[in-house]
Amino acid sequence: MVKKILSGGMILFLSSACLPHLGSLPEKPQSVQRGPSLFTRSELEEVFSNEPAPPQQETVALSSIPSGDGVALGRLELPISDEANDDFNVEVLPGDQPKKGPDFDIPIVINAKVEQFIQFFQTTLKNRFSGWLARSEKYIPFMRNVLRENGLPEDLVYMALIESGFNPYAYSRSKASGPWQFIYLTGKRYGLTANGWIDERRDPEKSTIAAAKYLKDLYDMFECWYLAAAGYNAGENKIVNAIKRYRTEDFWELTKYPYLKQETKDYVPQMIAAALIAKDPESYGFNDVEYQEPLRYEKVRVPGLTDLLIIAKACDVPIEELKDLNPELLRGCTPPNLPDYEVKVPFGKKELFLRNFEAFQPVSKFQFKAHTVRKGDTPQKLARLYRVDLDLFLDMNRLSKTSHLSTGTKLLLPLSGQQDSKPTPVAAKKPNAENRAPKSEEIFYTIKKGDTLWDIANEMGINIGVISRWNNLHPEKKLIPGDKLRIRMISGTEPEPGEKKQKKELLKEMIYVVRAGDTLWSIAKKYDVTVSEIKNWNHFNGTSQIHPSSRLKLKVNPSAPRS
Repeated sequence: MVKKILSGGMILFLSSACLPHLGSLPEKPQSVQRGPSLFTRSELEEVFSNEPAPPQQETVALSSIPSGDGVALGRLELPISDEANDDFNVEVLPGDQPKKGPDFDIPIVINAKVEQFIQFFQTTLKNRFSGWLARSEKYIPFMRNVLRENGLPEDLVYMALIESGFNPYAYSRSKASGPWQFIYLTGKRYGLTANGWIDERRDPEKSTIAAAKYLKDLYDMFECWYLAAAGYNAGENKIVNAIKRYRTEDFWELTKYPYLKQETKDYVPQMIAAALIAKDPESYGFNDVEYQEPLRYEKVRVPGLTDLLIIAKACDVPIEELKDLNPELLRGCTPPNLPDYEVKVPFGKKELFLRNFEAFQPVSKFQFKAHTVRKGDTPQKLARLYRVDLDLFLDMNRLSKTSHLSTGTKLLLPLSGQQDSKPTPVAAKKPNAENRAPKSEEIFYTIKKGDTLWDIANEMGINIGVISRWNNLHPEKKLIPGDKLRIRMISGTEPEPGEKKQKKELLKEMIYVVRAGDTLWSIAKKYDVTVSEIKNWNHFNGTSQIHPSSRLKLKVNPSAPRS
């Protein structure tokens, strides 16, 4: 016993001699768990019963920090002494410094529900979430700018991550569209146009501006970003009614009651979980994300019904790049009723476009006629009546051959530049060469490396939507080399034997040198021949790529233009 006491006294003596500036240690707060003591309480009282009381210690500050479950914990801040001690120096190495977490400008609460979604994104949804993260950097920089310019927290950008994964083409079961998933009426309220030609809900810039305005209104209404986000998901009236019913403005409290849908209850925890991962992906196991380059573009104004292919040629860029910048254009051209429509072109291409555009514009443009559906109308009947291509008509109006047409619906009919827009009565047709059915043949095209639906459709002179429908493919689906596509080739009206012989005698053979931007379809149209004929004359199998300076054998009418 005496030996124990002497040992303890020696330890205390040496401590006070080596560290005189620290004084005695403060008493630990009760919430901090104590470790096992070297001495019993009675032994300590016996040793120090005659010692003077230690000097009064400085107060130890406790500041609140959030814990993993949303409960505030105490943090101990040691008092700092002004006394110098040259014999005792503490050097903090860079590797010993704790990693500073990301900063947020929206409130972050980490509770069991948030942790549940973090784990869900890390496991079940990891591959998809990695894809969302990769795409996020394409849009986040300019979306943050829009939010900042509207006086909103920039981290609200992660709402678009859980809404759509930053996909402009996202479309939900409730008919919400675009990266911010606007339904038609809400989008219209905030200035987004959606009709048969354009859907501005899919425009990343315009939809972000609309989302910023909507979120600002929601925050002004609830003065809480959690309630504003919940209102964005469920609608502001739903949140107002929940607050009135349960007499609380605490989002987490509202989630305890059955009134709100589970989707809305989960919306805020998902947003928090997505923000935590997106701002520090490596800490959550997302180490190999290949982020896309930020979107950069300029804007040019073009007339109505300007084909995107013409704009792409004027900018000297692939048509896919232009479509990617303008996902709101539904029909591959600008709307007819907006004569000064703004189109986005790749950054640095505006000057080239302005120099080239006039030269690339066609002499005649497609024309469109609106038809109001009457009782008894069918897609096939209207295609015959107006002498238009049925598949193009169906694709333009998002119909199938079996679609029921509602009386009063307005449909668009694609007419060529020279075609009369008046319907031709079916009964007045005579069995002559003009109204014989076109000859159709079905071929199978084997996909090669680098092929896209757009390339195949453009070369064969077939609408991309038609090929998609024939093969039950989404237009953006990546094609796999070796797979086969079913394609129906229409060679035009089959002439009578006498007409065929006369036409053959009139044709003259020529060699055409392919220019940049040429396609088999454009060449066929220029010389009034068919794509199938060009393929036969040049012994092409399936579809063969043509390149600038390639030489094609053509059989043309002597009055046709020369190359």
